[in-house]
Amino acid sequence: MTEQGRGSAVAQPVAAPPGRRRSRQRIGSLELLVAGMVLLLVGRQWLAGWFTAPGVQAWATVFVAICVQAVPFLVLGTVLSAAITALVPTSFLERALPKRAALAVPAAGLAGAVLPGCECASVPVADGLIARGVAPAAALAFLLSAPAINPVVLTATAVAFPGRPAMVLARFGASLVTAVVVGWLWARFGRPEWLRPSVRRERGAGERRWTAFRAAFAHEFLRAAGFLVIGGITAATLNVVVPREWLGGVAHLSGVSVLVLALLAVLLAVCSEADAFVAASLSVFPLAARLAFMVVGPMVDVKLVAMQAGTFGWSFAWRFSGTTFTVAVAASAVAGWWL
Repeated sequence: MTEQGRGSAVAQPVAAPPGRRRSRQRIGSLELLVAGMVLLLVGRQWLAGWFTAPGVQAWATVFVAICVQAVPFLVLGTVLSAAITALVPTSFLERALPKRAALAVPAAGLAGAVLPGCECASVPVADGLIARGVAPAAALAFLLSAPAINPVVLTATAVAFPGRPAMVLARFGASLVTAVVVGWLWARFGRPEWLRPSVRRERGAGERRWTAFRAAFAHEFLRAAGFLVIGGITAATLNVVVPREWLGGVAHLSGVSVLVLALLAVLLAVCSEADAFVAASLSVFPLAARLAFMVVGPMVDVKLVAMQAGTFGWSFAWRFSGTTFTVAVAASAVAGWWL
């Protein structure tokens, strides 16, 4: 080899092995959380006076209450979702539900009566079911029914409305009908492109079940918790901004009161285990309107829409929420007429 050839060979840079290449640092949720805490600690002296305002204190109280109510059930939902990912084989889920969507949807709707949880738990569980091969229509029916007809919610309704067992039956019937009808509508008219596939961590070949469960739980919880905070901020803001005097003026308007309390349920975002007591306190409204509050709330509220958008995409969330709201109000009106 000539001197020139040897010089050229030496001058050529040697590529670093792929494993040693420096990866670009990305700012994640943990970094943002730490930065926010540092800013609050540094600026606490300047912010202290602002946080003493009554409106801000009311906002903070509602926001913390919503998050504290929801986090235990969010943990429950992500635990179940991670367990589905790590432990449940797809073949089992395929055998558990009927093949035909017309039968799978009501079966999944009735299965919601088994899981004691709120709407925050049902979103990650439904996401896990879809990822494991369950028909979306059945998984969505379960998403709607689980927070609305489980034993804890029905028991709370009976306690909140003593001597009125018809309210418990009406809530169960209207909620189950809504879940099944929306599931059937999705099976008939839903399009795959509306439901964005969730990026989930699947169990690798040879990976231990506990390792797969722990990784899936961390992935699901961090993603869902972020959208829970966004929904909590929205709900707290609406709680403070919407004047309570507006409610008294429409309480006795026939037909309008049902729609008003249905919209109020969307805005307040009360956990389904507690909404019966809120509905009972709205005594100026007729029973049909308070029933609509309890049927709509666990299926459509601002924090739930935010979580659905974060999990399935906005294209899905606004179509699904709008359809669910319409069906839930109609079912509540029919059941309220029976009351």
